[in-house]
Amino acid sequence: MKRNTVPILPLFIFILWGCEKTANIRLKDTEPKLVVEATIENGQAPIVILSRSLNYFSSINPTIIENNFVRFAEIYISNGTKTHRLKEYSKLVGGQVKIYYYSIDTSDLATAFNGELNTTYSLRILSENKEYTATTTIPNLTRRVDSLFWRPAPPGNKPEKVAVYVRAKDQPGFGDYVRYFTKTNSEPFYPGINSVFDDQIIDGISYQIQVERGVDRNTDREDDYVYFNKGDTVTLKLANIDKSTFDFWRTMEFAYANLGNPFSTPTKISGNISNGALGYFGGYAAQFHTIIIPK
Repeated sequence: MKRNTVPILPLFIFILWGCEKTANIRLKDTEPKLVVEATIENGQAPIVILSRSLNYFSSINPTIIENNFVRFAEIYISNGTKTHRLKEYSKLVGGQVKIYYYSIDTSDLATAFNGELNTTYSLRILSENKEYTATTTIPNLTRRVDSLFWRPAPPGNKPEKVAVYVRAKDQPGFGDYVRYFTKTNSEPFYPGINSVFDDQIIDGISYQIQVERGVDRNTDREDDYVYFNKGDTVTLKLANIDKSTFDFWRTMEFAYANLGNPFSTPTKISGNISNGALGYFGGYAAQFHTIIIPK
């Protein structure tokens, strides 16, 4: 079963708030920076999406989004043995926006490869007379899922709502990081609002925890978005990740959660791309488990 999908690149917006005194701040336009979203997963081809950062007050429409992708870049990925130049592709999303991405060149399979567990990868991007590099690792599977189960949602919720839980075990030794996604019926995989976790509390133990439904951050959410419905088929994608991927999504999601909060602390997004680019190159050691919730 092919599980790889082409994501739409999120827009990276940095906001600095002050609350000690009233001030009139005039935000200046800044030079666009390269934004990189690059991933490689066990058993899947690498995917790289390039775009340019937008200013805070930039207008957003399908034309601007389409024109914001960075095209015609030279991108090379290496697993230490083979080096492969990725090819640019396009895909129509939602019937109105064409996105551009880079992946394996099917005309040159001699050097192509999919992701493998416990393997380190390097990325090299040449675009607009600049070079950018990054490395990531697909780690081993250290967070083992035993089972998924469900319970009725707490009182006060609709009767058709249920909470899904996972039973899992973490191997002994600190330094295991995970990111999770859920797929409901025919929807794509969506990450949770807080999708990354470490093992500071659950190191070396078996545990069970609620799996909140993943969300499309481009749409509004209902108050009970964390729950699923009776009759749903739910697939959990749980992926071990390395520290740099964990740090990127931890800081990214913290900034997203505090967007517009004047009392929040400004957060610097922790990327791993060189030469001042924004974004990340992340490796995912993924496993999948499915539960069918009866009606």
